[in-house]
Amino acid sequence: MNEETRAPEETVAAILVGVAVIQAEVRRLPDTPGVYRMLSAQGDVLYVGKAKSLKKRVRNYTLVDNLSIRIQRMVAQTAQMEFEHTRTEVEALLLESNLIKKLKPRYNVLLRDDKSFPYLLIPHDHEFPQVLKHRGAKKRKGRYFGPFASAGNVYQTLGILQRVFMLRNCTDSVFTNRTRPCLQYHIKRCTAPCVGLVSAQEYGQQVAQAEKFLSGKSQVIHAELSAAMMAASAVQNFEEAALIRDRLRALSSMQAHQDIHVDGLKDADVFGVVADRGQIAVQVYFFRAGANYGGRAYFPRHAREDTPEEVLGPFLAQFYENKPVPPEIILSHEPLEMLLLEEALASRSETTVRIHIPRRGDRGKLIAFAQRNAQAALARSLTDQAREDELLKGVAALFHMEEPPARVEVYDNSHISGTNMVGGMIVAGPLGFNKNAYRKFNIKKADAADDTGMMREVMERRFARALREDAAGENWPDLLLIDGGQGQYNACRGVLEDLGILDRVALVAIAKGEDRHAGRETFFMEERAPFQLPVNDPVLQYLQRLRDEAHRFAIGAHRTRRKIQIKDNPLDEISGIGAKRKKALLLYFGSAKDIAGAGVEDLEKVEGVSRALAQKIYNHFH
Repeated sequence: MNEETRAPEETVAAILVGVAVIQAEVRRLPDTPGVYRMLSAQGDVLYVGKAKSLKKRVRNYTLVDNLSIRIQRMVAQTAQMEFEHTRTEVEALLLESNLIKKLKPRYNVLLRDDKSFPYLLIPHDHEFPQVLKHRGAKKRKGRYFGPFASAGNVYQTLGILQRVFMLRNCTDSVFTNRTRPCLQYHIKRCTAPCVGLVSAQEYGQQVAQAEKFLSGKSQVIHAELSAAMMAASAVQNFEEAALIRDRLRALSSMQAHQDIHVDGLKDADVFGVVADRGQIAVQVYFFRAGANYGGRAYFPRHAREDTPEEVLGPFLAQFYENKPVPPEIILSHEPLEMLLLEEALASRSETTVRIHIPRRGDRGKLIAFAQRNAQAALARSLTDQAREDELLKGVAALFHMEEPPARVEVYDNSHISGTNMVGGMIVAGPLGFNKNAYRKFNIKKADAADDTGMMREVMERRFARALREDAAGENWPDLLLIDGGQGQYNACRGVLEDLGILDRVALVAIAKGEDRHAGRETFFMEERAPFQLPVNDPVLQYLQRLRDEAHRFAIGAHRTRRKIQIKDNPLDEISGIGAKRKKALLLYFGSAKDIAGAGVEDLEKVEGVSRALAQKIYNHFH
């Protein structure tokens, strides 16, 4: 190995073992396209890659001198490989992006935040449709407009649509039961179709205008409204003319608030990429029908030495895995294998897809605009990360840890009088909260209202599973922060000691202060008397933030479970009662509550309920 890529001496033997594993696979591989996976001894996927020729691509990993130290480390951890053959390299690229999103290998570029985007929906299954925010599968009949970068962008557009086109925003049930116009009618935001103040034909014209506007024909709508205003003025209907004037102003204000406008740009996504201090930010903007539907910044996971060109290709493949591909994609950098990427994206779209890297002109200005915003987003992220790093150093000093924790797990429980008991685990680190790693535990064994028993059960389940599935400790916490006092601390310590892992993590409990006042929290940990911190200590405020997030998450999980239980029918818990008997019982008694209060003789009177089954139902409720 040369000096620039020399691995630490203690890993050389492991690298040679990994190379031997790969060489054994190379001998059997065909010279065809496909996808390969590199796995650790524990079965964890380290890397997913695609190749035009599996044999040639995988052989490259045996040429150790040509590999970076990071890839040498990956080879050293490789204990086995898996392969999937495809007909073409395009199919391999699509399969690769799908597997990366699903498996989240540690050595791949990863799109970390991949939420779906909201749309505007104008339904076509109602005579007087409303305009709706929609997210998810497009199952309802109607026209969808978007995507929008955020719910805020959707609500802003909805507000303009209501002011300009006066479409209803009430639900179908409210619409059906109205007997007089609501406030929206009186403030000129709706034409009150619910009480017949506008005909279906007239309302249909309002809807058609809204659809035209969202389709990019705003100038046509502007001309139609201007003509209508002049016509109303000509017949001295000044009240109507003033109403149309206000609608025109609302329409103009929306057009004026566009961040940037490019002539000839209709449906396109714009990606501006910047790199700084080993991190990359990608700013995306959505343009539909010539209008800017907003943007957002992404911070993909990647190696520090990766360039924008290396990151952008995998990022785009994963980004469009579950999103519609527009006919034009505008980029600040040329990704590796751009033509292959273009072909793969076109296979997912109903139209031809073209990728452009403009250097000048209006599209060049658009890229510069996106990159400026990407730079600002990255600067904020780096500042926040530096602040998190300082706080984690303070946490390490406070709890006598050798180095700042890379993964902090915080636990809290939630219940009402011992019912619907749920434990919540949140995860934080140098990049802030890692919400993809949050977990909830439906507590099954602990006694009602036994908080220490609940915490003990959560710890047993969390770390018994970790020992089975993650023995190497890749996702183990450096610090466990427990919301509770001495009792919860002792319960968790006992579990860690029984499992033989007490020395692998730092354990701290944080008890709420006197009268639950923030700033009066007491900390419990090994070989130290309980202690408190000054009220204005930034480390205390950081730990409070972690504790509050765990509390919020646990309460949310508890409420979800409680809602589900409320909807459940207690008869579902009794074996031998199917849909037919359940229906007969409900028809006879009227409700599950009345069934629970009925005697055996009364239950037996229901058709299909025998004496034995009646006794079984009675025993269940008593």
